[in-house]
Amino acid sequence: MLATAAKITLAALLSITATGAVLAQSSGAPPAKVTAATPAPKLVVVIAVDQFSADLFAEYRSHFTGGLARLASGVVFPAGYQSHAATETCPGHSTILTGNHPAHTGIIANNYFDLSVSRDDKRVYCAEDETVAGTTSGSGKYAPSVNHLLVPTLGDLMKAANPKAQVVSVAGKDRAAIMMGGHKADELMWLVPTGLTGYRGTTLSPTAQQAGTAIAAAIAQPRPAATLPADCASHDIAIPLDKGGSVGTGRFQRDGGDFRRFMASPEADGAVLAAGAALRQARGLGEGDTTDLLILGLSATDYVGHSTGTEGSEMCMQMLALDRELGDFFARLDATGIDYVVALTADHGGHDLPERNRQNAWPAAERVDKALDPDAMGKAVAEKLGLPQPLLYSDGPFGDMYLSKALTPPQRKAAMTELLARYRAHPQVEAVVTGEELAKYPISKRSPDVWNLMDKLRASYNPQRSGDFLVVLKPRVTPIPESGMGYVATHGSVWDYDRRVPILFWRKGLTGFEQPNAVMTVDILPTLASVIGVPLDAGKIDGRCLDLLSGPESSCR
Repeated sequence: MLATAAKITLAALLSITATGAVLAQSSGAPPAKVTAATPAPKLVVVIAVDQFSADLFAEYRSHFTGGLARLASGVVFPAGYQSHAATETCPGHSTILTGNHPAHTGIIANNYFDLSVSRDDKRVYCAEDETVAGTTSGSGKYAPSVNHLLVPTLGDLMKAANPKAQVVSVAGKDRAAIMMGGHKADELMWLVPTGLTGYRGTTLSPTAQQAGTAIAAAIAQPRPAATLPADCASHDIAIPLDKGGSVGTGRFQRDGGDFRRFMASPEADGAVLAAGAALRQARGLGEGDTTDLLILGLSATDYVGHSTGTEGSEMCMQMLALDRELGDFFARLDATGIDYVVALTADHGGHDLPERNRQNAWPAAERVDKALDPDAMGKAVAEKLGLPQPLLYSDGPFGDMYLSKALTPPQRKAAMTELLARYRAHPQVEAVVTGEELAKYPISKRSPDVWNLMDKLRASYNPQRSGDFLVVLKPRVTPIPESGMGYVATHGSVWDYDRRVPILFWRKGLTGFEQPNAVMTVDILPTLASVIGVPLDAGKIDGRCLDLLSGPESSCR
């Protein structure tokens, strides 16, 4: 058994609404089979598990006994895709409930550069309002905002169809809550060291404030090491790091008040699920005469993946805890008797740190060469050509690259020629593609498993926000030059280990089946919209409805 820290948090949070309305438990009679004629469910629950790759789902599927086991008995699309190239948190979450690729959501990366902004810091965070005076994205002192999301979400469409529909979004990260919650959520919040918070200038509801107080109290308490489950023993191998220390044998112990370690543990997901359950009960979601939406962004898997990799004992323990916590959450929903449907997926996948990959049958795995750092590359080219500095802006050694706006047309041409040549000549670079090339390339309508490199890049390309050119690293090149405690592995590449995610649907009475063909996260919005009868203009989305009914009937209306 794992330590009960997350369960203690869950119990404390759920107790704050113990006097709220709870519907009668079901009688235990077999549920009626869901058909095309079955009325819409009263509650839609959408869960995004950050960095929950299709590989992790497949690896641990036989070990699940709780909430993930339930979902795996429903309608399973094991070959789901975040089909675009920029497999980061913000772009991925923006696809789940909009039905659109980042090219249309406008969320092309976690951070992009807008050299026209008035502040000195030209880096723009995907979920900020950079026009607020005194804010900067780099320091973390920014104003959270949904302004950059260019399209409506499922919640926005539900409210347009019926203003009485309630939408609540709770997540570990602000960008998860915001990109899925959309523009019109009734309550929207995320975890912080003091518990829960929302947009600047807003006051959390009494229930959210109570939940935040309980979470803050849990964060303040130190946590002893958890017990290693027997199923995780084979993963308990220490991997030495470049800067000292090791990963692979962690047990989620932490000092009181250590928020970073709290987030990289099952406690964080337990807190989000508990807060969501408390808000559902307090607001009566699913108990009215319309369909409501509860959105939950579970971020701990991503923090564990970044901090310790995907194949150590830490990730094994996280997977089993996630399964358990989801089981507790669903059991509480079951007790209400509400007819609810669940959709679960991920914002992106991920892969392990190269040091462990080299031990596990991938000897060519490596860390990125420091020569690809955009600041170093830009400085070298500027000095060679006598150009003004800074010359090149980017959030890392791959992805979108932006040239200085201070260049004259001849200087720009010379800089582009030199930069493209240098990046393309590097042995760790797979390809370099210009924005002009992508702007002329159509967004693919093919199955995502056969997309070529240009298809992937185009689905992330927005001409107003994307870079002047994009750099693609070769497979298994980790864009972190040195491993150190807290940040050893990442995602964000065009390769399938970062693109592939599970897509799971469950509803009581829904006949389960598995469809191994490739589908996309942009298909989730039209699928759920059809189930609950929300009108949708198919011409304004990139996704398609997935039929959730086994046999000749279809759930796609």
